[in-house]
Amino acid sequence: MFNSGPIDDALLVWSAKQASFDAACSIDAELMLGHGLDAVKAHLATQFTPAAAAALDRLRELEAEGQFEGFSVEKHSALYDRYYDGS
Repeated sequence: MFNSGPIDDALLVWSAKQASFDAACSIDAELMLGHGLDAVKAHLATQFTPAAAAALDRLRELEAEGQFEGFSVEKHSALYDRYYDGS
């Protein structure tokens, strides 16, 4: 489950997204949000690293563009469960 790891996993997902152009295109930003958008943004704001600042900036951009409208951890978790279960 994408929401079963620690909140620090958001930075691991961000790092993976930054690995290459293809990774950036194919790894959804929503994978960073296993603890919810507000919680992840608050957590990233307390991490004083360039990666955390970049990830936070990107989440804020996507939020302003409306990408996370209607997002919920529960719905996204169910979506991943169905996708990976093959149902």
